Amino acid sequence: MLKKFLNSFSVFQLVIIALMAGLGVATKPIIVPLAHMITGPLYIPGGVIAGGFYMMWLVMGAGLVKKRGAATLIAMVQAIMMVSLGIYGTHGIVSFFTYIIPGLAADFVFVFFSDPTKAIPCFLAGIAANISGTFLVNIVFFRLPLIPLILSLSSASLSGGLGGLISYSVIKQFEKFDILD
Repeated sequence: MLKKFLNSFSVFQLVIIALMAGLGVATKPIIVPLAHMITGPLYIPGGVIAGGFYMMWLVMGAGLVKKRGAATLIAMVQAIMMVSLGIYGTHGIVSFFTYIIPGLAADFVFVFFSDPTKAIPCFLAGIAANISGTFLVNIVFFRLPLIPLILSLSSASLSGGLGGLISYSVIKQFEKFDILD
């Protein structure tokens, strides 16, 4: 079944998926410290804000590839990279879940829309990916009380939506210049 799923993607699409996964992993150590400067004084975990901007690679990849399951595949590649490299993550094997669930959430949103290159699906997929990642990391590691959790999820929603809109803008530029066709 996995082989059939992977065979539905062209080599070019798989290269885009690998590129998006690599960019997501590479930008995380740059974005997280910047987000900590904003979230530290507010006692919000830094990944809540930063997550929207490294979840945007899931949304962007799904919009560029335009196939169901692309966001999940990007998330799987990121999880494998994080666990095998062990450089950026402190979550260990739990990274498989904390990375794959946001990809599944983004793909779940795209199920309800026929075109993943529109603003609303990208916005909602960014929100779904970042909220699911934030909630899962909270369950596994932070276990925040209700009010800080609601604040964290609200912040995750905002940054995830912004990340989705950034993805939409990039996808539109690729379409405008007819780069991927």
